[in-house]
Amino acid sequence: MSETVAVVIVTFNRADLLVRMLDGLAHQTHRPDAVFVVDNASVDHTREVLGRYDLPLHITHLDENLGGAGGFHLGTRQAYDAGFDRIWLVDDDVVPAPDCLEVLMAQDEACVMSVREDTSGRLVEKAATTFDLRNPLAIKPKTGMVETDYGTRAAMPERVQLENVAFEGFMFRREVVDTIGLPDPTYFIFYDDVDFAVRARRAGYRIWAVRDAVLVRQLDFDQQHSLDTWKGFYMFRNLFVVHFRYGENALVRLKPYLIVLAVLLLSPVRGGRGEAANVIRAIRSARSMRRVPGAGPGPR
Repeated sequence: MSETVAVVIVTFNRADLLVRMLDGLAHQTHRPDAVFVVDNASVDHTREVLGRYDLPLHITHLDENLGGAGGFHLGTRQAYDAGFDRIWLVDDDVVPAPDCLEVLMAQDEACVMSVREDTSGRLVEKAATTFDLRNPLAIKPKTGMVETDYGTRAAMPERVQLENVAFEGFMFRREVVDTIGLPDPTYFIFYDDVDFAVRARRAGYRIWAVRDAVLVRQLDFDQQHSLDTWKGFYMFRNLFVVHFRYGENALVRLKPYLIVLAVLLLSPVRGGRGEAANVIRAIRSARSMRRVPGAGPGPR
């Protein structure tokens, strides 16, 4: 029997990008059975963009912004509760090639991911092929990724095993939720996708990037997030949470404290009073998020 598939999109004030994403879904050679859109309290013309009838849309307009993590948690729960066999998570700033969904559905694997390129066709897939939570000296745990390992899509094998993912083209079967639970909404933004991938791999699932499942990213990967802003807080905090939860030895689990110390020592030189305040708040908050989410969809 053929499997059913639901698409989950999270959007926030990017109606002009969202419409291109929806157009891409409408032209898929394998039509999605449902498209769950979580609108994070947008105030632009998102509602007008979603007023279309060429897709099986299920729309949730939120009164508050739950962040990408909260949106994917909610959308995944909705798709899971509706009984779909597979769930495909995509952001509002990507456009799938016409056969992208067909290629993914042909893979008899529990966890697969499309491979991103930019609008000029250059490979920009940053999902990790190596995500090191064992070496305390690794400043950043992502030490290898598809883009740097292969350079071009043509140089890739048909499938590449991944150690983390982005919720921009990641598909999984409902059994994965049965086993590890839903995406964790408490991250708000950043690292919720990494957390989900680590849990999946530790539960025994392999994750495959599928070379011929093409996803075009409409925005460049050049948005820099200053560490003294609200986004900087989440970047610090959520990186710390991943180390606390999944560090494979005591030294790795202590690394967040070393990062805090380094930031505080360098803040007078860097002029980073806001950054120092963020890192202190981040370590305090991260300490309260050490518990790994349980299996299954959990309470509503």
